[in-house]
Amino acid sequence: MIELTRLNGTPIVLNSDLIKTAEASPDTMLTLINGEKLIVREDCAEVTERVLTYRARLLVSVARRLPSYGDLQRVVSLASLDLSPQPNPAPRNPNTGR
Repeated sequence: MIELTRLNGTPIVLNSDLIKTAEASPDTMLTLINGEKLIVREDCAEVTERVLTYRARLLVSVARRLPSYGDLQRVVSLASLDLSPQPNPAPRNPNTGR
């Protein structure tokens, strides 16, 4: 959950998983997955930062409950999303390992 401020100054706590898009036009308009639209005072970068901070806190909370480092690596790999373009690796020959 992240805390934001409606345009009229009223604070709102929002489940960040419900955010589908964020647009600056010039106010920040959030479109939720159910189609509802919210206009907030925070700019898109601030909304993004709050979502990332919240999710990082969740990951740390889960990591503290895990018994081993291997389990932590597994959680991090599940929670990580690498959007950078990756070249397709060449197929390996099972006989040579290359």
